[in-house]
Amino acid sequence: MSEPLDLSLRRQAAALAAGELDPSELLEATLARIEERNPALNAVVETFPEHSREMLAAAPPGPLHGVPIVIKDEWPLPWRAQRFGAAEMLAHAEPGESGPYRALRDAGAVIVGVGNMHELGASSTGNISVYGPAHNPWNPERCPGGSSSGPAASVAARLVAGAVGADGVGSIRYPAAYCGLTGLKPTFGRSAMAGHHMAEISTTIVSGALCADAADCRLLDSVLFGEALTAGEPAGLRIGVIGGEVSEDVAPAVREACETAIEDLRRQTGGEVREIELPELAAATLATVLIANSEGLGDVTPERLNRLDPELSPIGRGLLKYRLLLPAIATVKAQQLRTLARHTLARVFEEVDVLACPTVPAVAPPLEAPLVELPSGTLTADEANVRGGALANLTGIPAISVPVGSSDGLPVALQLQAAWGRDELLLDAAEALECANDRRWVEATPPVLGAETLGA
Repeated sequence: MSEPLDLSLRRQAAALAAGELDPSELLEATLARIEERNPALNAVVETFPEHSREMLAAAPPGPLHGVPIVIKDEWPLPWRAQRFGAAEMLAHAEPGESGPYRALRDAGAVIVGVGNMHELGASSTGNISVYGPAHNPWNPERCPGGSSSGPAASVAARLVAGAVGADGVGSIRYPAAYCGLTGLKPTFGRSAMAGHHMAEISTTIVSGALCADAADCRLLDSVLFGEALTAGEPAGLRIGVIGGEVSEDVAPAVREACETAIEDLRRQTGGEVREIELPELAAATLATVLIANSEGLGDVTPERLNRLDPELSPIGRGLLKYRLLLPAIATVKAQQLRTLARHTLARVFEEVDVLACPTVPAVAPPLEAPLVELPSGTLTADEANVRGGALANLTGIPAISVPVGSSDGLPVALQLQAAWGRDELLLDAAEALECANDRRWVEATPPVLGAETLGA
């Protein structure tokens, strides 16, 4: 058997269920690996060995019995309040049994640590956090993606085989893309959200899995969904390629890899490809940002903002204050655009099964200066990434990021989106794509593991 810590999530679960692995030994080995590898990555901001051992001792039989998992710093645990990677949250936070915690506990999983995240979940890069930035295992000087930066980096570095993130405006898919993982943003409302401070008011945020491949995501997301996500054959897949800047204003190596992957997927499924125009996409992107920034302002006052913790970054402080300046009419218009986008997608998904475009238009940028070079010029990673990531959050459809290539030794990813409730189809399509490229990209490992890495 391979090194137990390097097994896939499903193989760890199967080996534990068969008695081939001792769960206590796996837990201690995981904690030791975090201690060994994490200092260079800052992916895990806190471990709690005694609580993890207690969780294992009480773990019921389940699909993840004894499997170590990292959870994002966006969810409370019974022994720890979430911090959102920030010196101060405007919402009250305290320890508690969040929905993802209960789902993992009831499945027999063991939470071994809390993953780092971008401050207040406010960026696609992961380069700012009260704990210091997380680092990309493929190149520690590059961004790991945000805001689920720590969960992604911890899986890419094989600290654990699976992690739980959250996606409000692409925050699972961006780090999946930058770190060479598979990440599913579920259909809105389908995955566990209880305990999140925005659970009752957010219309964009979902929990979801970050894993090495689609089958592992299927297992972990089945736990988060509370239902089995069954596998199928996506024969005759109708693939719609989103036209415009989201597919064209991208780095040449990214565009080439994604175009190759789309053709591979078409061939593997015996499907067809057609170009789809979404004229409202740019406006829908702006609408998503407006809605995400306006939700949760009920407790915010100028007085509270003027007393913000000085350790909160200048960018974080500025973003919080900017939200109070949003005109009400803008959020009303954003909701109208949301309705229009949903109607448009309903029509589009009568013609195609999935929509395809690059997850992000360029590989992971430097932590020190998260800028990307595109045909249109130099953009911040955030303004470039949101063009492809926002639509799924605005409309509630599921979306998945799948590794499909490399450039300069860094992963390249393709995003697939499907109609509401068709999360399983996205996982099926991702597995078909893995088969089409002989699992080359999902089995690639970063230099931190001392193994063969991605080619240029």
